[in-house]
Amino acid sequence: MRAVVQRVSRAAVTPGGSIGPGLCVLLGVAEDDDAAAAVRLAEKIARLRVFQNEAGKFDRSLLETGGAALVVSQFTLLADTAKGNRPSFSAAARPELAEPLYERFAQALRDLGVVVATGVFGARMEVELVNDGPVTIVL
Repeated sequence: MRAVVQRVSRAAVTPGGSIGPGLCVLLGVAEDDDAAAAVRLAEKIARLRVFQNEAGKFDRSLLETGGAALVVSQFTLLADTAKGNRPSFSAAARPELAEPLYERFAQALRDLGVVVATGVFGARMEVELVNDGPVTIVL
C-alpha cells in the first residue's frame, strides 16, 4: 500500500464526504497487499505525530487531537514511470481486490475511534483540501 497523507484544516471529496481538521489520506492498493497491511497502515497513520503540541513541535497524533480522516482511493499512486512517459499501473491491485482492502483500511481507522469520511471507490472524484502547514507525508 502507498499513502499520501496531508494534514488539513478541512477536506472534501465529490462524490463522497468531507471533514474538518485532520488528515486527508490518498490510498493506493498494490497487487500483493492484504488485510493485515491495511490494518497496519491505518494504525501507523492514526498514530503519526504530525500535529503540533503547545510548544509548536510535531508531537500529537490524529488519535490525540480527535481529528477526522478523509480516505480517497487513488490507484495512480502505484504508477511506474521507469519506461517512457506513459505510466504503467500494473502494480496496482485489480478493483475486486483493492476495494475490500480500501474499505478495510477505513474500517481500521474507525475501529481506533477516528471519524472517517470516504470517496466513492472507482468513481471519478474531485478532491478539495486546505493543507495545514503544509504537511505532506508519503508512506
